[in-house]
Amino acid sequence: MYRSKDQTDKTEVTCIRNRADVIYDFKVSFFTMGQLPNFPWNFLERELENDSSSEIILDILKQTCLHPLCCKHPPSHEASGREPLDELYDALGEVLGVEEGTGCYKSYLLPCGEAVSLSESTAVISEGTTGLVTWEAALYLAEWALENIHLFTDRTVLELGSGVGLTGIAVCRSCSPSSYVFSDCHLSVLHRLRDNVQLNGLDNQNSPRVSVEHLDWEEVTEKQLREIGAATVIAADVVYDPDIIGCLVKLLSKILRCSANGSPPDVYISSTIRNPDTYSSFRHQLESSGIQHEVMTGPVTHVFFYNRQATIEMIKLYI
Repeated sequence: MYRSKDQTDKTEVTCIRNRADVIYDFKVSFFTMGQLPNFPWNFLERELENDSSSEIILDILKQTCLHPLCCKHPPSHEASGREPLDELYDALGEVLGVEEGTGCYKSYLLPCGEAVSLSESTAVISEGTTGLVTWEAALYLAEWALENIHLFTDRTVLELGSGVGLTGIAVCRSCSPSSYVFSDCHLSVLHRLRDNVQLNGLDNQNSPRVSVEHLDWEEVTEKQLREIGAATVIAADVVYDPDIIGCLVKLLSKILRCSANGSPPDVYISSTIRNPDTYSSFRHQLESSGIQHEVMTGPVTHVFFYNRQATIEMIKLYI
């Protein structure tokens, strides 16, 4: 056991790290395809200073390369020249050094011990869309949902711009919605999304009822929205293109005015603010359309591995 600096927040917090923490950090970094230089090598070296046996290396191998999840859905990683520990690095390299194609598997560990495994693109932009990878705002939204289960339990949930499905699959696994509607408009994204829903076994269960829908924001009607009957509507990283903000705001206005069971749905939007002008335009157009918003407190518990220095904002919409 040793002390380390936790720099996930702007202020440094001294915390106690132990062997289990080190092994878990390797496991999370490995399955989310973290860059090898960012693995907790220094923590491992310090642990080995206290215990020169190879037991911890074997434990790490069991939780990474030799884990059943790796055999089923092996992640792929870029090669790195750093070799802090030859035995471990060579073993990792058998999996991490596999030549990359256009696709890969990433696995995200849930607090319940299960994993969400996703087929994703290795390129940020693929087939003319950014929807074939998981972005920070989706992970942020999933963490927030895990802390606000009551907003999803026994409800019909509609997700806009579901992408490859991380948030929705996590909600279905952990929050017990009565039904969940994944939606997107890009055909390649929808194909990958359906594959991931099947990959995680959601198509073979009765609860929640799951569907994957083609939802064109410009053409969707109030009748279609009423038929879905969502009590909770969520979206992550849908505010990124100035050209589609007007269309998105019109859709959100329809959603808020299509009451399910006599009351408007709860609507939450999670956004990584990459361009402040684009995000400011979104909020301005919301106000011009009579839609108010409230900034929500973010998730407290860190479940997933992602860039926590990114500026992410979660808002609730209402009229």
